[in-house]
Amino acid sequence: MKIEQNPTKQHIIDTGYQLISAKGFTSVGLAEILKTAAVPKGSFYHYFKSKEQFGEAIIEDYFSQYLAQLDQLFATSLTQTALEQLMSYWQLWLSCKDRPCDQNKCLVVKLSAEVADLSETMRIALRNGSEQIIQRIAQCISAGITDKSICQQDSEKSANMLYSMWLGASLLSKLHRDEAILEQTLRQSERILTSAKII
Repeated sequence: MKIEQNPTKQHIIDTGYQLISAKGFTSVGLAEILKTAAVPKGSFYHYFKSKEQFGEAIIEDYFSQYLAQLDQLFATSLTQTALEQLMSYWQLWLSCKDRPCDQNKCLVVKLSAEVADLSETMRIALRNGSEQIIQRIAQCISAGITDKSICQQDSEKSANMLYSMWLGASLLSKLHRDEAILEQTLRQSERILTSAKII
């Protein structure tokens, strides 16, 4: 996770992230967070008014790191085409090492259904973070249209469709414990970007 100015606050956020990404938001109680982080209850409430606000802080911190990694990945325009950058991004979803949206740790996949009706502020934090990811994908698609590695298409619509497709594939892959679903999605993504046809 990214480094906060206050190390105690960041430590609590990092601990909460590890627990919640593994177990879910409602399954993790405040007592478990405090015990794992080895901080007193007063320290928690010094930084967070409620567990809900704590969850929102975890989501915002997660997206801050995720988007920084995505910006770095998409900043290789001198050595890769935009299509190659996007395919590298999707490939990371398949990789066990440093994947940006690990099936066990991606908070979008893990928490969206769980907190959408539970917490409006957490839902909005997840939505805003996801929209920023989609925006970056759309920008990369536009760059690919310019460098001619990606065929002409509506960048925003394609970005929305592709990101939604990958989130859905991640959930199905998790349900079936079958990575072939993600591999199929990778091939489909390339076809969409290079032919503008959904096959």
